Amino acid sequence: MYFDLIVVGGGHAGIEAAHAAAKMGVSVGVVTMDKSAFGRMSCNPAIGGSAKGHLVHEIDALGGIMGQIADRSGIQFRILNRSKGPAVWAGRCQSDRKLYSVEASKIISSTENITIVEDSVIEAIEEDRKIVGVRTLKGNEISCKALIVCSGTFLNGLMHTGLNATKGGRFGEQPAIGLTESLIKMGFEAGRLKTGTPPRLKLESINYEILEEQPGDENPQPFSRRTDRSKFPFLPQVSCWLTKTDSSVHQILEKGFDRSPMFRGLINGVGPRYCPSIEDKIVRFADKPNHQIFLEPEGLDSDLIYVNGFSTSLPEEIQREAIAKIPGLENAEMVRPGYAVEYDYLPPYQIDLTLETKLIKGLYFAGQINGTSGYEEAAGQGLIAGINAALKILGRKDEFVLKRSDAYIGVLIDDLVGKSTDEPYRMFTSRAEHRLLLRQDNADRRLYEFGHRFGLISDNELKEMKEREVLITKSKDLFDEIKFKPDEINNLLESKATNLIDNAEPVSKLTKRPELNLRDLLQELDLEKYPLVNSLLANEKALEQVEIELKYEGYIQRQQDLIKKMEKLEEVKIPESFDFLKLKTISNESKEKLHKVRPRSIGQASRISGVSPSDISILLVYLKN
Repeated sequence: MYFDLIVVGGGHAGIEAAHAAAKMGVSVGVVTMDKSAFGRMSCNPAIGGSAKGHLVHEIDALGGIMGQIADRSGIQFRILNRSKGPAVWAGRCQSDRKLYSVEASKIISSTENITIVEDSVIEAIEEDRKIVGVRTLKGNEISCKALIVCSGTFLNGLMHTGLNATKGGRFGEQPAIGLTESLIKMGFEAGRLKTGTPPRLKLESINYEILEEQPGDENPQPFSRRTDRSKFPFLPQVSCWLTKTDSSVHQILEKGFDRSPMFRGLINGVGPRYCPSIEDKIVRFADKPNHQIFLEPEGLDSDLIYVNGFSTSLPEEIQREAIAKIPGLENAEMVRPGYAVEYDYLPPYQIDLTLETKLIKGLYFAGQINGTSGYEEAAGQGLIAGINAALKILGRKDEFVLKRSDAYIGVLIDDLVGKSTDEPYRMFTSRAEHRLLLRQDNADRRLYEFGHRFGLISDNELKEMKEREVLITKSKDLFDEIKFKPDEINNLLESKATNLIDNAEPVSKLTKRPELNLRDLLQELDLEKYPLVNSLLANEKALEQVEIELKYEGYIQRQQDLIKKMEKLEEVKIPESFDFLKLKTISNESKEKLHKVRPRSIGQASRISGVSPSDISILLVYLKN
């Protein structure tokens, strides 16, 4: 059996990798233990959220499919952080867990060039430090030109509830055995990480009358630009619910600490700092009297509720007793207890910015194998790995690397490669220094041309975006010229409780006032005189972009100036063969870190933890010589 590309795993990373590579024209074999489990949500039945929503929009703008799947299976849509600036607006949808997997399976099974192989990879095969194939649990040997490992939490997965440990990468599913050992033999370093999931409760057993309801947006917004808005949302929309723990709940949980696998040292993997278990929360934040608990439906036809905020590996009886003390859950029936799962990962300093490994050509890692946490982080990596593997297979000389100023995906990968990680990495808006430019609303403007280059964005999609770009540019220029006189605009200003004007002011300046919105201002004009303004008012997407760019013009310009300065460092390339260990006047720690990461440029080298500005100056001198 032969495929140009083998993708190991049918999770969120594997789906994007396989779909992108297949659309680019290479034959793809997706090896998965369960062909009905594509896109199965191991933990929270939701897509997006703070910063993660940005990733979904970027995946969509590059031609990925996560946004489309989320739109088809979403049962609640919300834009988070609306009270703050547009840099942190973030889409989130509650998903129907079963339907998300169904929609993912539909796309993968109907995509030309993809073959699904129901099996488990136990060994990667290399010759002369180049990948040539895999061996499977069923005894098959499959040849390939490239291999992408998207193994999720399955590599030697071990699930913990109290002092009971069961082999598995997800509830009811077997772990992947052998592949880690195969990679270690090739020279890779492996480690252990931990994640967790909360209990599931029976929907009808909850007292909703005393809970705080959290409905979705009245005018829900889809993730994907390809979604037919006339039919969106596709499914009935539901509410989530909010409750809280209290000291009585915490006291019950503390009774189980002597049987906590985490506190007893039975779990070797490091857990996510920013999404801790409930037992970890009450230890680390002992001064907090309560913690929020979000009750989230798992689907329209499901009788299960996901207890978000109550991830735990404490004994089952402790979980039941504590749940019963939470307001609204006094009579709740626990269908399945929460558990922790620890699994193997390969510290990501071992990959390049293309996600190809530095040790073995043609071998790529994507998702939780690189130490990340979250569906969205995994999907973004899978897409980049799939594109780069396809480029290599097709014999194209170019490679696809997103800069930190291009996308959150670029920040994610640059952080992983340059800083590595010894705990599950989660994306936050604070990690992106250019976040005002990397908004979710302009993902298509930033990334469509990349997607089009690889055949993942259609000619029509790119044409529509470029036409909109012309409208945006012309409108901004026009609004510097159009001025309102005091008698033309002061009535509106007074109604909006903002200062009146004494002299004529351009539309561009008035738009910067937080009390005013651009549409209201434009409707004060004689629209017959300005056909361009009519076109803008008819194009909601373009109007939004113009308003954001006018309101935040000064901040945006400062970030663009900073990017130009940083690009000078990115342009100073470091030869692949450069011997960092010969640098005599910098510390051994810096030498070792540079040798370990092997940065491509001075810019990347400057972001490695522990490498100082003086080290960079010395490195520049060596390069010039």
